[in-house]
Amino acid sequence: MKQGEVNLGTSIMAVAFADGVVIGADSRTTTGAYIANRVTDKLTKVHDRIYCCRSGSAADTQAVADIVHYYLQLYSVQENEMPSVRTASALFQELCYQNKDMLTAGIIVAGWDEKNGPSVYNVPLGGSLHKQPFAIGGSGSTYIYGYCDSNFKENMTQTECVEFVKNSLSLAMSRDGSSGGVIRLAVITKDGVERMFVPGDQLPGILKREG
Repeated sequence: MKQGEVNLGTSIMAVAFADGVVIGADSRTTTGAYIANRVTDKLTKVHDRIYCCRSGSAADTQAVADIVHYYLQLYSVQENEMPSVRTASALFQELCYQNKDMLTAGIIVAGWDEKNGPSVYNVPLGGSLHKQPFAIGGSGSTYIYGYCDSNFKENMTQTECVEFVKNSLSLAMSRDGSSGGVIRLAVITKDGVERMFVPGDQLPGILKREG
């Protein structure tokens, strides 16, 4: 890790349901063993109904998200239409792949658009692109693959998706020393974006830890 670089030990997640997507992340930013920020917001808006969850280097992922945000604003003005989640994810993929030797960036792109409805795309380290019904990422994801695979169900309701994300992130945060703090969630549908917040002392399940 380059000197002065802030590394984002992270647990991030996104799940699609019939009417939208639920995204979530922990809030801990670490610099080595030092917790630089306990309440980071890792859910980044890149357009009205398209968000990304960031893992890797905080500086790298924020820079990439800012560039995508700029191009999506430009697209919506030039084309006089809202960009699709696919377009946003393709921009992330292009930037991450073309600069893969210089970036430490794992991105989950999720949102709702009129063409395709709800969509979740995963852009892991290296810059490949994968459309998935749900995606997990960051250092905490390694602890919850089995839990997510066994508890994910097709055609979940919005409430079930919110609980699925909360439980999964809480479990990841309890196991991963680089994840912690609070859980930030967002529900994105055609009607807009609803943000949610789960304090560290109200995490679901019996495994709880301080931020």
